[in-house]
Amino acid sequence: MGKVIVSLRVNPESDEVNLDRLVTEIKSKLPTYYEILRHEKEYVAFGLYALRLYIAMPEDFEGGTDELERSLTEVSGVSSIDIDFVTRTDAL
Repeated sequence: MGKVIVSLRVNPESDEVNLDRLVTEIKSKLPTYYEILRHEKEYVAFGLYALRLYIAMPEDFEGGTDELERSLTEVSGVSSIDIDFVTRTDAL
């Protein structure tokens, strides 16, 4: 079974949200079949940063990224999620 990589931006509720703690909380709340491959801070504007995540997940999920988006928006400090792209990979 192949996997897909999802690139997404997590928008925090405010500029006071600690993005390092947010990554830790996201990792602890995501189901085990999601794997955060990489994360980085991304400048938005006026001192506000968002969190860029690259997440691997099984490709055969019904509903695509809906469950992933729901899981992330339930984390405290997350305002919204923007999916940039989803691509299939056999490398994982």
